[in-house]
Amino acid sequence: MNTDTNQELDKTLARARRQTLGDLLAGTRERMPDKLAIIYGAQELNYGELDDAVNQTARAFITDGMRKGDMISVMSKNSLDFVIVTFALARIGAVMIPINYMLSTDDVQYILEHAEVNGMIASAEYTHVLDPSAERLEINHRYLMDTDEMEGLNDGWVPLAHARDGKPKDFVEAEIDDDDLAHVLYTSGTESKPKGVMLSHKSIISEYVSCIVDGNIEPTDVAIQAMPLYHCAQLHVFLGPSIYVGATCIILEAAKPDLILETIENKKANQLFCPPTVWIGLLRSPDFDHRDLSSLEKCYYGAAIMPREVLKELSERLPNARFWNFYGQTEVAPLATALQPEDQLRKLGSAGVPALNVQTKIVDDKDKEVPHGEIGEIVHRTPHAMKGYLHDPGKTAEAFRNGWFHSGDLGVMDGEGYVTIVDRKKDMINTGGVNVSSREIEEAIYQMEHVSEVAVVSVPDPYWIEAVMAIVVPKPDVPLEKEEVIEFCRGTLAKYKVPKFVEVTDELPKNPSGKILKRDLRDQYQEVKDS
Repeated sequence: MNTDTNQELDKTLARARRQTLGDLLAGTRERMPDKLAIIYGAQELNYGELDDAVNQTARAFITDGMRKGDMISVMSKNSLDFVIVTFALARIGAVMIPINYMLSTDDVQYILEHAEVNGMIASAEYTHVLDPSAERLEINHRYLMDTDEMEGLNDGWVPLAHARDGKPKDFVEAEIDDDDLAHVLYTSGTESKPKGVMLSHKSIISEYVSCIVDGNIEPTDVAIQAMPLYHCAQLHVFLGPSIYVGATCIILEAAKPDLILETIENKKANQLFCPPTVWIGLLRSPDFDHRDLSSLEKCYYGAAIMPREVLKELSERLPNARFWNFYGQTEVAPLATALQPEDQLRKLGSAGVPALNVQTKIVDDKDKEVPHGEIGEIVHRTPHAMKGYLHDPGKTAEAFRNGWFHSGDLGVMDGEGYVTIVDRKKDMINTGGVNVSSREIEEAIYQMEHVSEVAVVSVPDPYWIEAVMAIVVPKPDVPLEKEEVIEFCRGTLAKYKVPKFVEVTDELPKNPSGKILKRDLRDQYQEVKDS
C-alpha cells in the first residue's frame, strides 16, 4: 500500500474503534430510541428526540463556523438545553467549559481569558456577567439557552431554539479522537486562582464505566439530577452515566429540598445524589415525613464528608434506600473510590475502596507508601485522570510527580484496602504545634441532639498560633448555647481538640454544589475574640 492508502486506512480504523461523548448518546439512541430520556418541567424527550435535538444543535454550531477545538463556555442553571449543548459540543469536537454561575465578574473574566474562549452559551440572566467579562476576547458565537424570544436581546446573542430550528437531524460526523480534549473544568480556587482541569473523551467515559459498575446505575433508574450540572459530580458521576445506560433523568433547576421531595413522590424516582448539606436540608424539611419516599432505593453522597450521625438518621428514616459514598476530585473526572451499601455500617465513615478503573495508595511527604493505618496523602493512578492543567505544565508536573496524581487529601488505608479521609491538607489545624483534624471535631459535635450542621476551622491566635473554632447551626426552633457545645466536646474529645471558640448561626455559607465554604468562614472569623 502507498502512504495515502495507509493514512486512509488508519483513519477508517480509528473511526471504527472510536467512542466519544457524542458517540455515547448515539449508541443509547440506537439501543432504545423510544425510552424516556429527559424530564424537565413539562418537557419530556425520549432518546430518539434527545439525539435529534443534539444533531440539530450541532449543525447550528457548524453553520455558525464553530469547529473542533473551539473553547466554548456554558453558563446556566440546570435545564434541558444544558444537556443538549453538552452532547452537541462533544459531537463536533468543541471544548465545553462549564462556569459556576455564582462567580463574580472578575472570576468569570479570569476563566474566559485563561481558557481563550471564543464562544459563549448562556441563559439570559447571565449575559450581563459574560459580556463585560469577555470584552478583551474575540467572541465569534453567542447563544441563549432556554428561550425562543427575540425581543430585547443583547447584541450578538441568538436564541439556540431559533438557530437549530429546521436543521437536519442526521448524525454529525466529525474527525475526533478519543483522547481529544472534551471539557475544561475549573477548580474552585480556594487557595489560589482556579486551575483548568483538562478532561478527554476517553477519561470521562472511562470514569462513566466505573460509576455505572460501582454505583449500580441501570436503565430502569429514574434519576433526579438536582445539583448544578456545571459541577463534575452531577455532570460526570450521575447525568452522563445515566444517559450512557439509558436511564430516565429528571432535571431540576435547583436543589430545593421541598422540590426534590415532591419530585420523588410524583415521579417515583429511585435514584438521588446530594452532598451532605443537601441531605441535611431534606431531613430538616417539614415535607420529609409527609411525602411518599418509598420509591427511593439508590442514594448517593459525596463532594464533602458525610457526618456519621446524619448517615445513621438517613438510614433510619429512609428504610427502603441503600447508600453509596462516592469520593474523588475534579482531576479524576471525578470518581476515585466508592463505599458500597453493604459496607456503610461495617465501614462507617470510610470513602470505600478504589473504583473499578482506579489504583489508590497512601504516601508520605517523600511519596513513599506508608503502612496500613498510617496517615498520608491519597494518590491515584487511573485512566480517569486529566490530561493536565490548562496552560500550566508546572502545576501539572507537581500534581503527577512519580506517575501518580496527588489529591491533596489526607487519609488512611486499612488492611482491607478501605480509605478513610482524615482531612484536606488545608483543613488540618496546627494548634500549639499539634495537628488536629477538623473532621474529627465535626463528627463529635454532630453527636449533639440539637445540632443540624457544623463546620470547624482554624482562626489566628497569639498563643496557640491557630485555634480551633466551631460554627454551629442548631436544628429549627431549638435553642443552643455556645457553652453547651464546649462542655459536650470536653466530655468527648482530648483537651487540645476542644474548640476555643464557638459561634451559633442560622446557616453556613455554601457554593451551589452544596459544599461548605470554609475559606469564607476563616475570613469571616479571623479576628474573633473570646466572648
